[in-house]
Amino acid sequence: MCPPETRPNGTLTVPFPRQPMARIKPTRREKLEDTRRALFSSAIAVVGEEGYAAASVTKITARARVANGTFYNYFENRQDLFDQLLPALGDRLLEHIRAQLDDSVTGLERERIRITAYFDFCRSTPGFLRILNEAEVFAPAAYHRHVRQFYEGYHRSLRRSLAKGEIEGFSEDDLGPIVFMLMGMRSYMTMLHKYEYIDHDALTLERLIAVYCKLVSQGLYRKQPDRKASRPKSRRQASS
Repeated sequence: MCPPETRPNGTLTVPFPRQPMARIKPTRREKLEDTRRALFSSAIAVVGEEGYAAASVTKITARARVANGTFYNYFENRQDLFDQLLPALGDRLLEHIRAQLDDSVTGLERERIRITAYFDFCRSTPGFLRILNEAEVFAPAAYHRHVRQFYEGYHRSLRRSLAKGEIEGFSEDDLGPIVFMLMGMRSYMTMLHKYEYIDHDALTLERLIAVYCKLVSQGLYRKQPDRKASRPKSRRQASS
């Protein structure tokens, strides 16, 4: 109850006690979504740590803290969940990358932000790499959907860059193979950063991204100016 207040005439008034704010109970739909998210998060963790083959319904529900029977209110079976897992993660990844990009950023800087955001997502979702790599065997439909979705989005982005003159020396027909090359580089760069193939003290994430941007911007076998042709002649050469 609130303390009594003194009126100007000296009398006391005792206000009504303040009622605690009523808690808003989640709706049935919100509860269903919460449980579905819990099962997805649990599956990401279990498959990311142990692989698809070892990710049983019991392990997934135990980690999500729901009953085994609850699982089948959301998925027909374990394969149904597997088929939805990678596309859902792919959507999250694309949303994360788009959130870091601005329309004013173009060219190489846009590519640098894109791959940095990709590594940020992989770092916050450590199971993503295994879920992606094993999906071709255990969830092939989901794998091909994921690859096509990323290819199409990346291809549209490069087409815009080509139209703006940010990409030179390549035609529109070249962009399809280039997209898959860049996607492959990104995938193996993630493996390189995660596993100790190279001394991590000598290859920080920042250094890795810098090398990637250098390769993308300069090309591996870009012809350098002929030093002999550009070297100024000596007086003896000039007089001969």
